[in-house]
Amino acid sequence: MLDAQEAAALAAIDEADVGRTLLELIGIPSVGGSPAESEIQHHLAGRLERLGLEVDLWSMDLAALLAHPEFPGTEAPRDEAWGLVGHTADGGDGPTLILQGHVDVVPPGDLAAWDGDPFVPRVTGDLVHGRGACDMKAGLVAQLAALAAIRAAGVRLRGRVAVHFVVGEEDGGLGTFGTLRRGHGGDACLIAEPTAGTVITANAGALTFRISVPGRAAHASSRERGVSAIDAYLPLHRALARLEGERNRAPDPLLAEYPIPYSLSVGTLRSGDWASSVPDLLVAEGRLGVRLGEDPAEARAELERWVAEACAADPWLREHPATVTWPGGQFASGRLPAGHPLRDTVAGAYADATGAPRPRERGATYGSDLRLYAAAGIPALQFGPGDIAVAHSAREHVSVREVVDVARAVVLTVLRTVGTK
Repeated sequence: MLDAQEAAALAAIDEADVGRTLLELIGIPSVGGSPAESEIQHHLAGRLERLGLEVDLWSMDLAALLAHPEFPGTEAPRDEAWGLVGHTADGGDGPTLILQGHVDVVPPGDLAAWDGDPFVPRVTGDLVHGRGACDMKAGLVAQLAALAAIRAAGVRLRGRVAVHFVVGEEDGGLGTFGTLRRGHGGDACLIAEPTAGTVITANAGALTFRISVPGRAAHASSRERGVSAIDAYLPLHRALARLEGERNRAPDPLLAEYPIPYSLSVGTLRSGDWASSVPDLLVAEGRLGVRLGEDPAEARAELERWVAEACAADPWLREHPATVTWPGGQFASGRLPAGHPLRDTVAGAYADATGAPRPRERGATYGSDLRLYAAAGIPALQFGPGDIAVAHSAREHVSVREVVDVARAVVLTVLRTVGTK
């Protein structure tokens, strides 16, 4: 049952503006590490100011953050990074709810796979196509629409809303790490990642690894005098496949629906610099899934142990072992504390706002900023428009209707969490 203030705020959602804003944000090509990543932060700062929020927009001290012992890793090179936080000006003795979203998107990949320019949004019926449509410009739009509706309805909040718009989520979590280190926090956090109509209360982690495999160079016409690093790598690849199977025995119930909850995948192989030479080095890079609740240090140690054992069983690698390092993003797992009310608040808000059934709870197999809030003692979950199944692909799209429905759920979640006067 909706009270008068809730009904007024829901009625104030501007559905036409939702569509316009989505097109506008997709049109800013905010690939991680690019100048547009900074551009969109300044653009959004202006939007938050026009909504009456107190805005903190700052240039992050990249050198200091990268040197911090708890820095979560990064992959995209950056000359600058901007933090952005907005606070509602009203509020008193009530709690603070964080609305969080990342502004960075992954590169579009093969442009021939797209139907047009990935950063010129294409509309087909209710769907908007483009890079970042669901991951996660749609989530940003839903949160902006909810804040605008609450303000338009004249609702006065007892607590406060803090908006954390962050860079660098896709490659480690730089933006959230810097935001938390600046002292911004809250009592709970709603992250608008695409969740396909579910409430995600836990994330597996993901650690980027690099395995360097030595060989011995020789002219290809006398390859028997050399040792191909490609051939030397093969027993390690088979060992990694066995390790993946071992790590996926008896997954947490929140992840049991996934065929491979904790995937171990090699994403790149680089070897050789001349077609007529036996390659003397192969470098494999990939990601290691981290179990829910697992210490990332233990996950790293397990992969290193399996690589060492595979080397010990191979005549060449026994004397010339591969080395393992851990560059790039380092995502621990994270989860909402059992019994925390935010899960039921969000689920109930969506049902009451849309008339649809309450969304079910599940976990996600990928890492996200959820784990950084959880590590900081801020309970967090994910709920947002779109489906991760089409994110990072040339098929990326989102339904405008779904963005509006999530915006409605965010309105009720805010009002029921921070309270009204």
